[in-house]
Amino acid sequence: MTSTASAGLEVAGLDKTFGDLAALTDMTFDVAPGEVFGFVGSNGAGKSTTMRIILGVLAADRGEVRFGGSLINSDTRRRIGYMPEERGLYPKMKVGPQLVYLARLHGLSGSEAAERTAYWTDRLGIASRVDDDVAALSLGNQQRVQLAAALVFDPDLLVLDEPFSGLDPVAVDVMSEVIVEKAADGVPVLFSSHQLELVQRLCDRVGIIAKGRMRALGAVDELRSAGGLRLRIDAPRAPAGWADGIAGVLSADYADTTVLRVDGAHDDQAILSAALATGPVHGFVSETPDLTELFREVVTAV
Repeated sequence: MTSTASAGLEVAGLDKTFGDLAALTDMTFDVAPGEVFGFVGSNGAGKSTTMRIILGVLAADRGEVRFGGSLINSDTRRRIGYMPEERGLYPKMKVGPQLVYLARLHGLSGSEAAERTAYWTDRLGIASRVDDDVAALSLGNQQRVQLAAALVFDPDLLVLDEPFSGLDPVAVDVMSEVIVEKAADGVPVLFSSHQLELVQRLCDRVGIIAKGRMRALGAVDELRSAGGLRLRIDAPRAPAGWADGIAGVLSADYADTTVLRVDGAHDDQAILSAALATGPVHGFVSETPDLTELFREVVTAV
């Protein structure tokens, strides 16, 4: 078996239509060796369609998927650990034999498959359930088994579709540790999640898609900085509109606390003086928008 460890994933110009629906349009991004790439978007945005094309479950109408510089084929797909959003396990088959079976399908010997199954079921906290049918497990434990199935053959690329869905906080921590460790081993990791705080914490880069197109792509800090700076001002007597017309103020949200979106040339002191002119100021904080705010702005702008 030829390993493609330390290879990168390239997705170039994917188009996919279903009837009159354009599911993907020029979907392009890459995941470098050892990188954790977060793939985020609303339901129906095209995340799962992209992942299924990478896996060969669907065929693209146009575009290419490469791994290690070569077009992905059936041999390289055997080296991809895939965790689908929907349960992809045999519900009436016992956990241990099922993982051994799946590992052997990916080329491991019987002894190797048994060894890797023992390791990952122990690591993911389901060693005591190896003799249970998958259907007898809680949804969270089924999710752990699905992750074990993606990892049991020591893949060279991980593609995880909503891997944190249904997990308790302890399992989320374990899942996060595994993702970071696999990336540290040089494995590219592509995962989608609606839990944007986890994406922000774990990912090196993020792609935000909406209506089948990549709308924002870059390092998390770069995307957050590009979203503009915010000033959060607690001025309880300030009337709505008090900051309108001040140089550097791009937009304002006047609520119990005023939130101003400002450009790089804004003058903090001028804004603070204008706030003080309305009465007492109890708070004046500069902040960068988090990924959740950025995601909301990108998606609603489409």
